Amino acid sequence: MPQLSMHSPIGDLTLTEEDGAIVALDWGWGRDQDETPLLRQACDRLDAYFDGVADDFADLPLAPYGTPYRQAVWQALRGIPLGETRTYRDLALQVGGSPRSIGQANGANPIPILIPCHRVVSTQGLGGYSGDGGLTDKIYLLELERAPIPALANQDA
Repeated sequence: MPQLSMHSPIGDLTLTEEDGAIVALDWGWGRDQDETPLLRQACDRLDAYFDGVADDFADLPLAPYGTPYRQAVWQALRGIPLGETRTYRDLALQVGGSPRSIGQANGANPIPILIPCHRVVSTQGLGGYSGDGGLTDKIYLLELERAPIPALANQDA
């Protein structure tokens, strides 16, 4: 599978493509670099995003691997507008399941940032984030998008 890595303010990121769609975004520099038009476009748009250009990445073809439930959660995440947040509870009411199952699906999201799991917060604080920098990355991304950042009192989902 073709991969292309890039530097970002939250660390090196590697995008992976399969069958004309992005299937993963991982922290770290990929061993193999194989630029495709889609990967180049995604990296260029991520560069612009990190430079402050608003982008919801809605038109990028994404094909994350996951159970039907996780697919439904990830689709709901793509519906959260740039600069806004939703709680784990909000998503549980929308998709079904519990706030904990929403958090587990978020943690398993193979394409963070492009599928914006960072926009999901707890009713009592930030919740968690599976990015390499954890909550520091989540706060950075929310600030970049000018989204509301909840108080840090309690980090339970």
